[in-house]
Amino acid sequence: MLDAVFEDAVEQGLVGDKEQASVDSTGMEAGHRSAHYAHRIGQKRYRLRRWPKLTLAFHNATHLLIHALVSDGPSQDAPLLRPVLRGACRRVSIDQLLADAGYDAEHNHVDARALGIRSTIINLNKRGGRRWAKTKYRRQMYRRFPKLKYRQRAQAESSISRFKRRLTSSLRGQSRRTQRIEVHLRVLTHDLLLLAA
Repeated sequence: MLDAVFEDAVEQGLVGDKEQASVDSTGMEAGHRSAHYAHRIGQKRYRLRRWPKLTLAFHNATHLLIHALVSDGPSQDAPLLRPVLRGACRRVSIDQLLADAGYDAEHNHVDARALGIRSTIINLNKRGGRRWAKTKYRRQMYRRFPKLKYRQRAQAESSISRFKRRLTSSLRGQSRRTQRIEVHLRVLTHDLLLLAA
């Protein structure tokens, strides 16, 4: 169904070739009550041990959500980039990818280029103070990090904020299967709202 949304976006001229995309992740609430409610009634330590983690690929120009992956949090971001990019590249021709230091790994640069992405701008994770990046693409990020282009990654933060404000951060589903279905329906709703506007 999301494929049809992007076909419509291409017809409207909103999405073309060689697009810029960003990847980021966020946590969702899966309890019967929100963390805000728990805090208001005095339960300051109300937190689930495992919560649904949502990793999203965004089209920077339109804030459309290209692909969503639901996993268990807390977890590392870097291993989740490959499956998200595979799904995103089926829908949009991505030329440049932006991501924060959570996705900093040489294999992520390599995987992105294998999928046809020309340029990856992934902020370096300092990793305990090591100064010199030892691998090819991470060394490029160390030598000449394009700060002006990287500022566009803020589009991902803006999209996550809009997604949670419009469609809430709390999931009703109790199993991961129903939560995945619910998240994908919300992603579809978010994109349809943007296209309608």
